[in-house]
Amino acid sequence: MSWRKVKLGNICTIEKGLTGIQKAIPGPYPMVVTSEERKSHNEYQFDAEAVIVPLVSSTGHGHASLKRIHYQTGKFALGSILCAIIPNDKNVLNAEYLYRFLDLNKENELVGRMKGMANVSLPLKEIAQIEIPLPPTVEEQLKFVESYKQLENQSSELSTELTHQLDLVKQLRQAFLREAMQGKLVAPTHDGETGQQLLSKIKAEKAQLIAAKKLKKEKDLPPLKGEDIPFEIPEHWTWCRLGEVCTKITDGFHNTPPKSSEGFPYIAATHVKSDKIDWDNCHYVSESFHRELFVKTSPKKGEILIVNIGAGCGTPAIIDVDFEFSFKNTAILKFNQILVVNKYLFFHFLLNREKIYSETTKGGLQPFLSLKILNELPIPLPPVSEQQRIVEKLESLMHTCDALEASIKSSQGQNQQLLQQVLREALKK
Repeated sequence: MSWRKVKLGNICTIEKGLTGIQKAIPGPYPMVVTSEERKSHNEYQFDAEAVIVPLVSSTGHGHASLKRIHYQTGKFALGSILCAIIPNDKNVLNAEYLYRFLDLNKENELVGRMKGMANVSLPLKEIAQIEIPLPPTVEEQLKFVESYKQLENQSSELSTELTHQLDLVKQLRQAFLREAMQGKLVAPTHDGETGQQLLSKIKAEKAQLIAAKKLKKEKDLPPLKGEDIPFEIPEHWTWCRLGEVCTKITDGFHNTPPKSSEGFPYIAATHVKSDKIDWDNCHYVSESFHRELFVKTSPKKGEILIVNIGAGCGTPAIIDVDFEFSFKNTAILKFNQILVVNKYLFFHFLLNREKIYSETTKGGLQPFLSLKILNELPIPLPPVSEQQRIVEKLESLMHTCDALEASIKSSQGQNQQLLQQVLREALKK
């Protein structure tokens, strides 16, 4: 006997769930819902081996998608926005074989049959029309299921190894950044200048700006103590506080301004990424609100934004545009870019971002990185020429890490595609 194609409606019972998910009464029976984890209910609807398929789109209105389908056995309840597909004869169709087939072909056989423009759903009559390749015996179906599991385990092991490799690349990045900030990545600069002399030059310039009333005098920062110094640096470098090397550290809007369809670009913390500022999805704010903030911040190309609220606390981004814009939930570091290399500060924050997030953020409902904390952050300061060479070396090493990461991610994608292809070929009888 050879394989044949059979419509599900001819060999299966297809039945909707009866229990409203929000109305479920916790009890002894598992209740299958759209999420991966089961809920529970005090009554069961089915006592069978079944494939469970959601009947509504996973991503809301106007878009057809299904995140997952389920395989369930025994006594269970079922949410009303799902259906159970139950083989009529276990000697003709094995439920786990059906689950594996539908999971492999979910996009074509299930998502492709969803209907509707706003409320996208999957009609039961469409499920009934799905044709599946049916081996002549249940034993062959079980053999396919066992082969599927073996391949899946092998793929999972490879996926675990690739994930481990990605973690190693992340650790390598941090190791390069750590060596750079400890003065171990490049040889010392022999140009006569020291970090202390550079700091004195920065302070003298700030004093001139204050005297000329171009800069407001701020409260002196507390001197660094031994416990503030996290590691040793070369003798010609110096430890200082971030507020000492910046002419100004300030923040943006404290309250969300009214959004406008036109005006000046306005970014929030979610638009600030370490690899770029997401201008494509920024908001806009009217000129009156913009001017109120711009007088205070006047961001310039090359200066650095630091996310100072929420999960992204401590994330740095270099301003890469020269037009006016406003921002919220973000601080700005303003400094003389001739005396302080912006990418050196950027790399310093990349190294310390997780530490800043875990140790120096304060807040009840969500983390908050205050201007006081930012001003008092300790930073190692090498001469300008050494900052430049550190940045050049780090950029080269980061590009290498990027290439490694891209190669590993490509292997992850190929691993999944190969698994799917091998299994689909096994079903082409």
